[in-house]
Order: sequence, then structure tokens, then C-alpha cells
Amino acid sequence: MQGRAPEGSLAALLATLPQTGRVVWIGVRPARRGWLPRSTQSSGRGLGLADDHYAHDGKRQVTLIQAEHLVAVAAFVGRPTLDPALLRRNVVVAGLNLLALKGRQFRLGGALLEWTAPCEPCSRMEEALGPGGYNAMRGHGGITARVVAGGLIRVGDAVAAA
Repeated sequence: MQGRAPEGSLAALLATLPQTGRVVWIGVRPARRGWLPRSTQSSGRGLGLADDHYAHDGKRQVTLIQAEHLVAVAAFVGRPTLDPALLRRNVVVAGLNLLALKGRQFRLGGALLEWTAPCEPCSRMEEALGPGGYNAMRGHGGITARVVAGGLIRVGDAVAAA
């Protein structure tokens, strides 16, 4: 019989995620280098975001990054702010530590997603952010997820553990 983890144990701490984040930006890439910012977006079971060229990639259907990390990355590359499209992620979330979703399913607006991996930076960060862009993104790249149940996602929607 499986019971609850003892209070204060690592398992209990990992299972506790009372914070709720919110979607602050959505973007899709219909082609390799083109971005279209969106205020709403739909996803389907087994698919990522509609019109995104990664929609059928099982482990990387949706990429998410924390708004709080945009501030850090901007500081590392000497910019006052960053356009989220430069970082090649689909969804920017504020108010929730995305790494706390590891191994979990979570709600992103009307969709149910599942954490699949950290989203490591690629060499294009040097092109997008300038020299040092790749290293600026290390540890701040966000996560990748797959769609378990599709639904509508809007700027302002909640993001929370399922």
C-alpha cells in the first residue's frame, strides 16, 4: 500500500506545488526562422501548438520559459529587455518555477501537458543574442513538454500542476 510521503521529506517537498503561474506570451514558428506572436493558441492531443513546425515532435511539442529568466538573460547579454521570440520558446510563464514541474502533468490554460525535459540552449543563441548568448541561456532555457490533452491557451491563462 502506497501512502503519503512523510512530512518534511524530499518526496513530500517535491509533491507540493501550491504556486500558480500565468501565461504572459505565446509564439509559434510556422517555419524554421519565422515567429508569429499570438494572444491565443490551440493544441490538440498528440500535437503541439497549431501552426508550429514542431507540432508533431513528441518530446518537444511545446517549449516554455519563465519570464523571470528573461530578466536574467537580458542582464547577462547587456540588454535592458529581451523579445521572447529571440529565445525560440513557445510560451513565456510568470510566477511559477517550471523546473518544479519535472515528472508532472500540468495545466496550461485549457490544455494538459506533460514535462519531458529541460530545454537547453542551442548555438543560435549566439546569433540571436550576440557573443555569449549561448552561455547566458545556460540554466535559463526553460522546459519542453508534450500535449496530453489539447485545449485553448490564452495570454493570462493559469499554469499549474495537474
